Amino acid sequence: MTGRPEVLFPLFAGLTQLPGVGARTETLLGQIGVTRPRDLLLTLPQGGVDRHRRASIREVVAPAVVTVEVTVGPHQPPTVKGRPYRIVVTDAETTFQLIFFHAKGDYLQKLLPTGQRRVVSGRIELFDGIGQMAHPDHILPVAEAEAIPAFEPVYPLTAGLTQKLMFRATRGALELAPDLAEWIDGPLLTREGWPGWRAALLAAHAPAATTDLSPLAPARVRLAYDEFFAHQLTLALARARMRRKAGRVSKGSGALQARVLKALPYSPTTAQTRAVAEIAGDLAAPHRMNRLLQGDVGAGKTLVALMALLISAEAGGQGVMMAPTEILARQHLDGLRPLAADAGVRLDILTGRDKGRDRAAKLAALAAGEIQILVGTHAVFQKDVVFHDLRLAVIDEQHRFGVAQRMELGVKGQAVDVLVMTATPIPRSLSLAQYGEMDLSVLDEKPPGRTPVTTALISTDRMDEVIAKLRGAVADGRQAYWVCPLVEESETVDMTAAEQRFKLLRAALGEGVVGLVHGQMPPAEKDAAMARFVAGRTKVLVATTVIEVGVNVPNASIMVIERAESFGLAQLHQLRGRVGRGAAASTCLLLYQTPMSETAQRRLAILRETEDGFRIAEEDLAIRGAGDMIGTAQSGLPRFRIADLERQAALMALAQSDARKLLHDDPDLTGERGRAARVLLWLMEQDRAIRLISVG
Repeated sequence: MTGRPEVLFPLFAGLTQLPGVGARTETLLGQIGVTRPRDLLLTLPQGGVDRHRRASIREVVAPAVVTVEVTVGPHQPPTVKGRPYRIVVTDAETTFQLIFFHAKGDYLQKLLPTGQRRVVSGRIELFDGIGQMAHPDHILPVAEAEAIPAFEPVYPLTAGLTQKLMFRATRGALELAPDLAEWIDGPLLTREGWPGWRAALLAAHAPAATTDLSPLAPARVRLAYDEFFAHQLTLALARARMRRKAGRVSKGSGALQARVLKALPYSPTTAQTRAVAEIAGDLAAPHRMNRLLQGDVGAGKTLVALMALLISAEAGGQGVMMAPTEILARQHLDGLRPLAADAGVRLDILTGRDKGRDRAAKLAALAAGEIQILVGTHAVFQKDVVFHDLRLAVIDEQHRFGVAQRMELGVKGQAVDVLVMTATPIPRSLSLAQYGEMDLSVLDEKPPGRTPVTTALISTDRMDEVIAKLRGAVADGRQAYWVCPLVEESETVDMTAAEQRFKLLRAALGEGVVGLVHGQMPPAEKDAAMARFVAGRTKVLVATTVIEVGVNVPNASIMVIERAESFGLAQLHQLRGRVGRGAAASTCLLLYQTPMSETAQRRLAILRETEDGFRIAEEDLAIRGAGDMIGTAQSGLPRFRIADLERQAALMALAQSDARKLLHDDPDLTGERGRAARVLLWLMEQDRAIRLISVG
């Protein structure tokens, strides 16, 4: 199948073929992301109005929507300009008025002739004990009243679109929906009690009660599953294709790893040992590794990464560790250097700062295979960097590296194995959506020697007390970070805030005690300020959030975050993780400005309760929603129309295992269910998957 299956053609045609949709409506629908009948099918009602027929308006408590059969009485046109037109009507038990503003009398005479019976449906309100229904939603002769749905779906709209129009257009789109072969696994369908695809659409667009609008209604769960399944099938295809590419078999002897473990002052955690074993298994296999190592702040990812790099060295190859910034690359270098020395392997760094003779010497050593482990920034991507035998790339903080850059790296070695590390605990559903094509190793334990951090909330009114406490701590030889608020407008404003805070603290604590780093500084100055703090020459480091990722100063035991209410949860958790790395008891002070929003209070309360990054990430997702959490536009996160990443994490996990199982049983999707799944991929516009099938 090279093009879209013919059975789907009607769903991808123009909207003007639908009843009531002209060029203007087509433009309006475009504003809510609807450009073809298929989009209408996936735009489900978000509410509903009960329009069951009643005998009288007395059966409901006004104000409420009511549908009744009435006899039309006398018309009362306005005697004064600007007053409404009134029509008296009588139902089975009482009399009330229909009210119209700016209406033409002759039109209303035709619509509601005195003495005739009509069914009206609209919102009834009481004024001075008299019922009034202004501009009824429906007015129909009794014979045609069946057209009023007993429970009317309410669709999302934009200015100019009406519910009536949406209702007509969606009915038209539903008539175009074909019966498609089932792509969901038979036993799963039976177990969950889900309807077929077309039946699910019909049910979701014709709710009979409020319960049918719930995300838990079987028809809606089924349609959400279809979206997740198509997405996970795409990722599974990418994974399968990656695994089909021949990799290099890198079997370690364990000799270098043993030297490092012997020199360590503590034993690795169970989670670290498990992760190393998973990675070693991948490296020894003939297909390419594509693994995500996810660990909370301070869970000991560096040791795991080094073990992986040592396996490639034991196998006679080279490994590279990439970081997004120079500061972080140097930090990895500092973290790895003593361990590499224990192992007796040659480790070096390559960044944009290496020039001339120095750089040439490093490049020659790399090409000759003398450097076994290279640490670097994306400078290692440059054309003149040639490895002797690159086998493994470890990438830190993946969201800074795009897929394209990961691919470029693959070109450097023959079939490089890739290990991505992230210190941002991602909720299960998001990691499945973002990294679903990767295998996952999770570090969910803290290594020994990390002290818990005490977190306290303090109002900014008490700034003087905080500074006095800080003065005492500095006198005791302790070090502290002071993070300045994030000002949205621009980095220049951030810089001013940081500079003012720096001056205030310098005046309070003395010359030479306080350092400053912010985003506007030249890199060399920033590095120098960091180096002074790391060496303990400055005791307090005032910073904007540049220190968020990866800075390691074991002696720093105090973290002050100013205007903490303006930061996101994940960011606050990352910042707090900068302290508690040494033996000293650590404190994190969250300075907030009153009054605080409810959301901000909830965020800071969670932070005070727990240090578990995964729990914090789940809470963050619940508060902010998925798109917000990682900035949907740049995250490559799919936009689902029906499925809900926050609330349907288990469904996403089910879709992943189902997609992987389908590909395992039917790698080319040529079986009965495989062919149905291809149609689903076209329906859900998973172009990437379609390319993978046709290429693969």
